Amino acid sequence: MEIEQDGQVRAPILLKQGAEARVFESTFVGRRSVVKERFSKKYRHPSLDSKLTLKRLNAEARCMTKARRLGVCTPVLYAVDPVLHSLTFEYVVGPAVKDVLLEFGLHGINEEQMGNIARQIGEAIAKIHDGGLIHGDLTTSNMLLRSSNDQLVLIDFGLSFTSTLPEDKAVDLYVLERALLSMHSSCGNVMDRILAAYRKSSKQWSATLNKLAQVRQRGRKRTMVG
Repeated sequence: MEIEQDGQVRAPILLKQGAEARVFESTFVGRRSVVKERFSKKYRHPSLDSKLTLKRLNAEARCMTKARRLGVCTPVLYAVDPVLHSLTFEYVVGPAVKDVLLEFGLHGINEEQMGNIARQIGEAIAKIHDGGLIHGDLTTSNMLLRSSNDQLVLIDFGLSFTSTLPEDKAVDLYVLERALLSMHSSCGNVMDRILAAYRKSSKQWSATLNKLAQVRQRGRKRTMVG
């Protein structure tokens, strides 16, 4: 619980609970914020679990910060708590791209808005890929549109890592393509629009898209980590 300047006590509100973390709406120094708290894994030795969880927490914070340095809009990171294994960052007011595209599927596509969304997605991915950063979980749930200006905000860097390999970039794009096909097929081939913007923005697009064709043929390989 947090005590606000007006003296009122406000409990954090649970927004989402996944396999790896809980996400809460809260406040930070009077500002509306989001807190992402990573779970402990009970099957691991407590000391090892703490080290691994903290390593993943710090990696997520670094990747989110790196994306901002590369010119991609992400939530502003306010704090990293190594004891509670949590990140506190800006609360972005606006819908997920998932909800916008689902609305298009139900009531018809706003071509101008769709073009703007696809362009921003392609440009954002190109920037992080050219900067050697892989998002790891590119889905329309992890993209928000800021209500004030329709700016794309990329979120959830929990699976992100650094790599310059075209293979890793291609798998990143393939994950997004599969998500679009499964959730938003009624919106037409959104991926074509995204890839067109990616080609225009990325200096390294050729090697990545050549590899994407190979990844599509074999499907995404999952690496088993012990």
